[in-house]
Amino acid sequence: MKFTRSAIALFALAVTLLGSLPAVAAAPQAAPGKSPAAAASTTLVDINSATKDQLKNLPGVGDVYAQKIIDGRPYANKSLLKTKNIVPAATYTKISKLIVATQPKAGK
Repeated sequence: MKFTRSAIALFALAVTLLGSLPAVAAAPQAAPGKSPAAAASTTLVDINSATKDQLKNLPGVGDVYAQKIIDGRPYANKSLLKTKNIVPAATYTKISKLIVATQPKAGK
């Protein structure tokens, strides 16, 4: 019985660690002299102001979804793309770490 529990725990740990490897490999790389945080912030696409071409560069977003995103503006937050059925959940999962929904500054 102990062997089975230990084997299951070890298997679960291995799956967890292996599942995180693709995310680490896909993380944006910083240019020389820049921090990784700066690299990530420069690659984010603002769904409230991006052009159709910028939106089409996102994985899983073509002409139709790009136009739907533009037509649904403004967004209070990026999760509204999924909750308002602008893009399917699978597409949202692909792009959620690549997008932001910036709000206009007050008084402008």
